[in-house]
Amino acid sequence: MINSAQRPRIRPARLFTFAAFGLAGLIFWTSFNTAQGTNLRTDDSMLRLTDLIHERDRANQRLDGGNAELRDDVDALAERDHGPGTASRKRLREAERAAGSTAVSGAGLTVTLTDAPPDATALIPGVPEPTPDTLVVHQQDLQAVVNALWAGGAKGIRVMDQRLISTSAVRCVGNTLILQGRVYSPPYKITAVGDRQDLQAALDAEPAVQNYLRYVDAYGLGYEVDPHDSVTLPAYSGTVDLHHARPVE
Repeated sequence: MINSAQRPRIRPARLFTFAAFGLAGLIFWTSFNTAQGTNLRTDDSMLRLTDLIHERDRANQRLDGGNAELRDDVDALAERDHGPGTASRKRLREAERAAGSTAVSGAGLTVTLTDAPPDATALIPGVPEPTPDTLVVHQQDLQAVVNALWAGGAKGIRVMDQRLISTSAVRCVGNTLILQGRVYSPPYKITAVGDRQDLQAALDAEPAVQNYLRYVDAYGLGYEVDPHDSVTLPAYSGTVDLHHARPVE
């Protein structure tokens, strides 16, 4: 038996050295396990995320095309079974037009919103120099234009290449638009079918649109309104998340 006087003493300095080597080993192992042989300072992970977003966007486009074909088949079968002249079929057609599931044509206009140049400076004396946040089109800017066009009596609205319906939500992440599972970059085009004078008057009367125009004057953001004698908005071709609704009493 070894008594306590004969036990080797562990010096504090040596204990600290062992702890330091152990901690260093843990850090190296964690870094290796995280990197898995890749360079942690590269943007490869962000590139993979971007590729994934674009791939999902292309997949959603393909699904939208398939949904449109299926809807055409369903409409053709309903037309065959009920006939085009029945009262129920007429009511269905009116409901489809209100829901945006049929194409709409007529006079209208297109509003285009564009980011300012990244190196833009203040264009009006006394205005503070811009920040990156003031040089891009924001979600509220797009929503303001869409809401104004609806208020102006638009019979239908298309944002980029997609028809809006009652469940459509215009959302922006950074300077990109996410609409019904698709991703878009500026310039953003919003097209409406309706009386052009009423649509323009609604845009002029919308305070949020007028606020955006102040940034157009101050920093060079883009805003254009192009009238159309005739324009056709395609039917909505995506899925409908709303399964049932109850009227407001």
